[in-house]
Amino acid sequence: MKRLSWPSWMPIDPYILALIGTVGVAALLPARGAAADVASGASTAAVAFLFFLYGARLSTREAMDGVRHWRLHVTVLVCTFVLFPLLGLAARGLVPVLLPQNLYEGLLFLTLVPSTIQSSIAFTSIARGNVPAAICAGSFSSLAGIVLTPLLAAALLGNSGGGFNTDSVVKIVLQLLVPFVAGQLLRRWVGGFIARHKKILGYVDRGSILLVVYAAFSEGMVQGIWHQVSAVRLAGLLVVEAVLLAVMLLATWYGAKALGFGRADRVAIQFAGSKKSLASGLPMASVLFGAHASLAVLPLMLFHQMQLMVCAVIAKRRANDPEVAPEPLLTPAAPVEGTRTAAGTATRSG
Repeated sequence: MKRLSWPSWMPIDPYILALIGTVGVAALLPARGAAADVASGASTAAVAFLFFLYGARLSTREAMDGVRHWRLHVTVLVCTFVLFPLLGLAARGLVPVLLPQNLYEGLLFLTLVPSTIQSSIAFTSIARGNVPAAICAGSFSSLAGIVLTPLLAAALLGNSGGGFNTDSVVKIVLQLLVPFVAGQLLRRWVGGFIARHKKILGYVDRGSILLVVYAAFSEGMVQGIWHQVSAVRLAGLLVVEAVLLAVMLLATWYGAKALGFGRADRVAIQFAGSKKSLASGLPMASVLFGAHASLAVLPLMLFHQMQLMVCAVIAKRRANDPEVAPEPLLTPAAPVEGTRTAAGTATRSG
């Protein structure tokens, strides 16, 4: 008998469930008093460590190898840091009819964060697109986001993002840029260790983000900000995000076609240019929004799961595009050492 499982074309990211559970814990058991100070300090350290790991993992050589495909990378960057923010600014017309101001600010912040890396690569691979381009595009976007996201937030959100002033700039530099640069500088010595312990450090990554979420939502619970959002407003937010994702998916696909890109490149552009990174956005929000981070990250969390579900369906369909050459049938291969049969006929290994 087949074991029942969730359809592979509609994935529910287990990490989203962990995030929701963390929000639930913060709602039931928010950190208060001295515990809140400890959680805040631990969250600050976690953010710094995260960006140190980001810097240590980014291969400068791989990034430079991808520069030759600069038109594709510029296209993804324009989609991520120009087109997305323009759509976010256009959504201001929905306030306060469909979106309250606090959720709109979170939506606008969502449009400012960099693209994903892992899911862009995975979906590009499934759809038989240009995987190396997706790797480089995601890496460039993450690197650019370290600088561009805080600058865009300061310019577009103004004082609503917790007050962008000299202190905010210092926090951004100390918690984001300095650890990232330190990771790049120390990569020569720590890169091997990080590569060998990639799985364990992946859990550290995600655990650190869960800590950031707990600290942010705890502070929001203590301040009672959740009473400002109703179920109707959340439903309105989901509708707006669905439209935003649909517009970006169409713009990246047909826009890339208009620019003369081939199918494989268009696949990479669509998946890298239409998504936003939860891993980068959550810690950035904790630095940029401070006490208001809980509501600021809610649109990003919802958009993250939505983009996974929709892009999984699209990737499966893209794999069956007529212009994609079918997988070749297994045929006798050239002789490979150690794979001859007793009769001396060459066979394929694996």
